Amino acid sequence: MTEPLSSLAFLNQFWIILLFLIPIVLISRTVVAGTRYSAILIVVIFGLAMGYILEVSEVSNPGLNDFPLVGFMAQTTIIALVASFFVGGQELRKILGKKDLEGSDMVTPSDEEILLGTSRTQFFFIVRAFFILLGVQGLISLLLGTNQGELSSYYPIIAYIGFIGAVILIDNKAVITNKHLYLRKGLLELVLIVGVLLLSYFIAQLIAPMIALPQIFFAMMISAGIGAVFYRWEFGPTMRSLLFAGIPIVLAANFLVGGSRIGEAFEIPGVNAVLVYGFFGQLLWMFGGIALLMFFARTTNARNLAPGMAGALSHSGLTGACTAGDFGKIAAKRAPIMINVPFFGHIFVFSVLAVSADQGSLWIWPALLIVAVGVGLTILALTNLRKSKGEDRKEVTALMQFSFGWQLCAVFGGLAFLSMSSLAIDYAAMAQASAISHFGLFAAIQEGMFGSDAALLIPFVFSMPFLVHPLVFFMFGRAMENNGDMPVIPVYIMAGAGLLGILAALFI
Repeated sequence: MTEPLSSLAFLNQFWIILLFLIPIVLISRTVVAGTRYSAILIVVIFGLAMGYILEVSEVSNPGLNDFPLVGFMAQTTIIALVASFFVGGQELRKILGKKDLEGSDMVTPSDEEILLGTSRTQFFFIVRAFFILLGVQGLISLLLGTNQGELSSYYPIIAYIGFIGAVILIDNKAVITNKHLYLRKGLLELVLIVGVLLLSYFIAQLIAPMIALPQIFFAMMISAGIGAVFYRWEFGPTMRSLLFAGIPIVLAANFLVGGSRIGEAFEIPGVNAVLVYGFFGQLLWMFGGIALLMFFARTTNARNLAPGMAGALSHSGLTGACTAGDFGKIAAKRAPIMINVPFFGHIFVFSVLAVSADQGSLWIWPALLIVAVGVGLTILALTNLRKSKGEDRKEVTALMQFSFGWQLCAVFGGLAFLSMSSLAIDYAAMAQASAISHFGLFAAIQEGMFGSDAALLIPFVFSMPFLVHPLVFFMFGRAMENNGDMPVIPVYIMAGAGLLGILAALFI
């Protein structure tokens, strides 16, 4: 067993992780201040660059084992997603139940800009999200006895520090109509998140002998169900912080780990093919989906493209940008719905992947059947979206169909394509997860669905195709500067380049 850290070393680790992650998020917001581009784009670049610099300067080794809290924070993906799933459940109930609940907000944020591109209230959201992720992960690791290592003896103090920071860090200059109620909501939301994580873990363990569904699937189902029941719930500080900054912080931690593995990973047999497919797969599945929406559904507006593709690919970067409000209020409202919808099909996705992992190759006939269903749903969605004529409810319904259909096409179409190559199933799963920046598949691999080697390598593999994200967010940024309408011709060109690139990946 790994030797525990000394008390002084742990204290140093805490300050290091605080100074690693929060500045990356703040710098990213400063760089894009005054533009319509998403800060996630800069999180990618700075995270990978810092991780690589730490390794090449011999401050740490690949994987940043000298900074265990970085890896600890990189494993908080599911915590950030629980908040999005809850909101998605709320929005689904409102859409399907035809309920219009627009009303006044109990919080009026402070507009004072504490740093360029970040208001005072937003700064508190970012720091608070960090402590929420830290505290919840510490408590879950303590209660379940997981992640035993050099940090294990410090889980109680990690949980304590995290929860204290999560409770007290509220902007005193924000106007809150009922401060005691707001605080109680924050505490209840923390309890809810911990409860969802514990329940989903035990259900996954109970079901594992029959089918190896990952914890994130059950967390989605439970959280979305609670959101659907409590669709009138007005967010407290916990949900607001996680929705605004949870995903950027998780991505920053994963990119740090991924950047540190850049040097060694290229020497591993098969990784080059995975990276080439991941890079060009980003172009194909992202811009190919957008091209379909543009050509067949006749829509070029980011209110449809951004949440539609965030859901269709369970795309971590777009999801974070949408929920942070980078693409407007309509996209921010629709994105949690869209990322929830495909997860209802994950019982089939992860069932097939579980069998594939056991037998060491893709379970091909069910995969092809799922692709056929996905194609049918995609055609239906494009037809309905074209007929929606800008009506909100019809657009949302069509985008829900598209999110489900295109995800089935992307996940299993990509895996079926990769089955023609020499890649093993674990490498193929990593390639497809990175090609569509799929949070669910990423979390499943990180949990060990395809073995420990894949779990260690996935932060690097997942992060490298994010180098395509400058193109993705540039195109969405251009759209936002053009009243939400994205240029058409560049999308078709990039979709074509992606198709040629993944064909080339077969021969590497």
